[in-house]
Amino acid sequence: MSTDLATKLREGTKKSHTMAENTAFMKCFLKGIVEREPFRKLIANLYLVYTALEEQLQQYSTHPVVSLIYFPLLNRKANLEKDLAFYYGENWREQISALEAGKVYVGRINEVANTEPALLVAHAYVRYMGDLSGGQSLKKIIRSALDLPENQGTGLHEFEQLPTVEAIRAFKGQYRDALNALPVDDALAEKIIAEANYAFELNRDVVHELEADVKAAIGDHVFDLITRQDKPGSTERSPGNNSVELVAAE
Repeated sequence: MSTDLATKLREGTKKSHTMAENTAFMKCFLKGIVEREPFRKLIANLYLVYTALEEQLQQYSTHPVVSLIYFPLLNRKANLEKDLAFYYGENWREQISALEAGKVYVGRINEVANTEPALLVAHAYVRYMGDLSGGQSLKKIIRSALDLPENQGTGLHEFEQLPTVEAIRAFKGQYRDALNALPVDDALAEKIIAEANYAFELNRDVVHELEADVKAAIGDHVFDLITRQDKPGSTERSPGNNSVELVAAE
């Protein structure tokens, strides 16, 4: 059964992708404004998200649908633990806490795992393909903005088993092939696309909750200057548009 799910996901989430790029948090990010406090809160909440996602993917690693897109080499939990130790110190577990939006995000992952595990495909797609796509550009922005020491602070976007641009590109092709090989009918494919759009919304809600921290750090005037104009989004590229693929596969 072939549904061309990879293309359907990309086309079906274009609007959500552009909305993700146009959050105030991400507009600041793409301008090179990365404030340490809101960024480490983001990393903490993504740690909670990935912990839930990876536990559920492992639990359903023999599921007829989920098993085909379960690639342990993508797991982010251990890398995020290193990031949190860097940003918070060794007692990071006592310091991090979930944002309200982070709690909702984790809750949704656990909910779909308990009710319709195939929808985990949507959450894996949005997060991991984002890390392998725009995440690689964001890593450079983070390293520069925070003047990070070598090999510290960007573990989220480091894939030790995919050490080159070529390796990442090849794996993304493998991932698309896996999506297209999933034994799903058109109705389930549409549900996966809808869930992917919801995953984008959950991601946006997390960064929305951090915007007040960014504004407090850089000042109202600078914040408003940076965030007042919408970007066309990478899904509507023009020759002069330097958007990045934030949370979707190329």
